Amino acid sequence: MREVVHARGHEHVAATHESTFEVTTDDWLTPAGDCIVGVEADRSPADFDDDFVAACRDPDATITLTLSIDDADPSQQIRARGHPDLTFESERSAVVRTSTYVDDRTVAVGADAAATDLDRDLVAALADGAALTVTLTVG
Repeated sequence: MREVVHARGHEHVAATHESTFEVTTDDWLTPAGDCIVGVEADRSPADFDDDFVAACRDPDATITLTLSIDDADPSQQIRARGHPDLTFESERSAVVRTSTYVDDRTVAVGADAAATDLDRDLVAALADGAALTVTLTVG
């Protein structure tokens, strides 16, 4: 099962946060938003299919997130886990965490990368406003 979110970069994308990365439906970003990698997302976790959400609540689930720019390189895959407390209730943003902390914005935990770990060519393209596709696959 998979879900796809389309967003775009922003001049303030820095991707320096050490434990999360985030995509938001907001159309703005301040320099303080060091975990945000995409704005103007066309979907939020609240829009995801119920079966996808149920699959992500399995603590043994593997969630693979692929971040791609303009459907071409550079792209990056991040592997994370599901968690029984995931709610997918946020209508604003999707957050991937390296920790096991869960709130209504969290879509995956135990990620093997945070914003600071993203490929710097990918981050540069996002800072230039490139189109971003985030594909979440659960298995």
